[in-house]
Amino acid sequence: MTQEAATTARLMTAAKEALENYHDVHVDDDGALTFRHSEVPCAVQAMQLAEGLTVLSLTCVVAWDLPAGDELAQSVAERAGQGLFGTLGVVRTERGVDVTLRYAFPAEGMDPSPLGTLLMLVVATASQLRSELLAESEGTA
Repeated sequence: MTQEAATTARLMTAAKEALENYHDVHVDDDGALTFRHSEVPCAVQAMQLAEGLTVLSLTCVVAWDLPAGDELAQSVAERAGQGLFGTLGVVRTERGVDVTLRYAFPAEGMDPSPLGTLLMLVVATASQLRSELLAESEGTA
């Protein structure tokens, strides 16, 4: 096993241990960790960007197949400027608009407790955003 592989494996083990305090975590065939926070599917991967810089990348699918429109785009843009833990992404598909929240950070050497806290801050934000966006798309906000 290469040094890079060993480092990312240690980081994924720490992330799995941290997340298992809150969720049922599955290890996919490619080594990614997947779980759901409320109705939000999430995935965690580790990668070495440069020697000595290994990061965890958390991706949450906040909402999907939302009706495309200027109001949704404006709402997402406003939230993106609010200093969230992560970066919002919008993808237009044939069925509507999908919204993701991504957060990457150097996590090597973090203990499971603070690592879990940081990951949960991101997924809690994703869940809150999901509720708000769904309410807006249904016209109840």
